[in-house]
Amino acid sequence: MEKKFHQFSKAFLPCGIVSLAIIAFGIVGMVTRGINFGLDFKPGLIEEIRIAPAAAELTYNGTAKVTVDSYKGGLDFVISGTGAENETKSYSYAEYATVKDLVNAINVSGVKAVLRNEGSEPSENIFLNSAVTTVLSKNPLYLYAGNEDVSIDNVRETLSSLSGIAVKALGDGGFQIRMPATEEETNQNLQNSVLDTLASVYGAENIAIIKTDFIGSSFSKTLAQKSIILLVVTVLLIWIYAAFRFHWDFALGAIIALVHDALIMFTFIVWSRMEFSTTVLAAVLTIVGYSINDTVVILDRVRSNLRIKKVDNFNQLLDRSLSDTLGRSIITTVTTLFAVISLFVFTTGSIKDFALALMVGLVSGCYSSLFISSGFISLFRRNWKPEYGIHHSLKNDVGVLQMDAGVTV
Repeated sequence: MEKKFHQFSKAFLPCGIVSLAIIAFGIVGMVTRGINFGLDFKPGLIEEIRIAPAAAELTYNGTAKVTVDSYKGGLDFVISGTGAENETKSYSYAEYATVKDLVNAINVSGVKAVLRNEGSEPSENIFLNSAVTTVLSKNPLYLYAGNEDVSIDNVRETLSSLSGIAVKALGDGGFQIRMPATEEETNQNLQNSVLDTLASVYGAENIAIIKTDFIGSSFSKTLAQKSIILLVVTVLLIWIYAAFRFHWDFALGAIIALVHDALIMFTFIVWSRMEFSTTVLAAVLTIVGYSINDTVVILDRVRSNLRIKKVDNFNQLLDRSLSDTLGRSIITTVTTLFAVISLFVFTTGSIKDFALALMVGLVSGCYSSLFISSGFISLFRRNWKPEYGIHHSLKNDVGVLQMDAGVTV
């Protein structure tokens, strides 16, 4: 009894219509809302800050150069001296559990450590203001270890006078502030405007800048252009490979599936307002490579079945080939999703966005390999007619000579 195969071909047209509707929805979003470009693709400042009262302060009165380092990850708080009074001391967070314990233990010549509050916070939570030098002097260097009870709405309201400002809450209690820049504006000007505005409400000594990045307009424009070229060249090279490996219509169907996956991902990025950064671009390129792998497996089975399967039309051949590879496609996608979901659950920031974009792309890639690529190949070969000997031979499409009962055909 002949094996029954799934009727994938009946879903080619409905799936094509659904995909076109989703892509059209994405194009409308791009026109009306635009892509939420990250700092990589547009000039401006991105800054991570924390608002907190200083837990302690350090001053130094001497002739040496004394610096402070606060190492995260359960390591040490280090005070290093160079020069005439060469002295370096390390204070383990494990040994001194609280800020008070650590501050009271500091004993370096010329260094004075003073608590500014109860010092009950864990010592391993200590952080510094990256915008100020860590070289100790008579001016106090503040140590921070907590966060002020300030909501994101309060921060947004404080910075509302600055044009184009965007604020996002971070998991550690801090805030990410992003501000666009013109060609005339510099990194320092933007930083000063943000810091001065916050300081007017919360006090300058209560604001710690954790990290600052700035990208100029010329660099962001160049990066955007190179990213587009990279994506186009990648798709073109895959097209060339598929054309040599299979047939021009197979290659075109594969490329249409890749473009489909990229547009589906961009639709999701536009409407979810995900920040489009180089990390998200990496996710798009990853899916381009992953999706073609799945499509090539299916096309290889189609080519193999062209030589040996007796069918009445090309859709029957596609149904057989897709049924043969269905289990492999689903299992490969699901197992990859397990790893990507783990990334999404256990990470934060840009890696979380990367994982989320990958999840959308993986599902789209499996779907497009089964229905979009195959649907277009079915369209291209709608007038295909089989030729039969003792075995089925398709010399024009595959470019091979078969031996049929010992006779060359």
